[in-house]
Amino acid sequence: PFRTDPAQLDNPVVRLLRAMEESPLPIVARVNGHATGGGFGLVCAADFAIAAETAKLGAPEARIGVFPLMILPAMLRLIPRRKLLELCMTGDLMLAAEALACGIVGEVAPPAELDARVDALVARLSAASPIAVRFGRRALAAVADLPYGAALEYAQRLLPQLARTEDAQEGFRAFNERRTPAWTGR
Repeated sequence: PFRTDPAQLDNPVVRLLRAMEESPLPIVARVNGHATGGGFGLVCAADFAIAAETAKLGAPEARIGVFPLMILPAMLRLIPRRKLLELCMTGDLMLAAEALACGIVGEVAPPAELDARVDALVARLSAASPIAVRFGRRALAAVADLPYGAALEYAQRLLPQLARTEDAQEGFRAFNERRTPAWTGR
């Protein structure tokens, strides 16, 4: 089951996680049922996650003699170390409420309301300036692993670029005129 092609430099999971990281759009995970192993890694790599109350999440790989190495970087960025060790070493699954308490998902909904909650989040994200969302997503990825001083330096250099965009100028005008902005995405 774990065969590799020596000519293939990146595992397909690595390629997918890199594509998620490089996506200009926010990624919303909708969790209904089980999100385990690689599926759990995708939830951790997503920008937002909403789970049904009945969902179960975790990394059960240790129970079959392996460790969730491919999804470890995504999990490390989201899950507190002790909880991460517990999940990875026991293979235990957690219910959605525990995932919410750990910050793995941002919201838990009754199964019948899951789609509506996801749609509501997507609508809120869509109401924001597309360029501000793209800049912000890129900035968050860039500063996440920087020392504090370097992160501040990066932020202060990026802000003037963002402030010069058409969307930022429209946002300022709309705020002053007390109206809803009309975003161009530029």
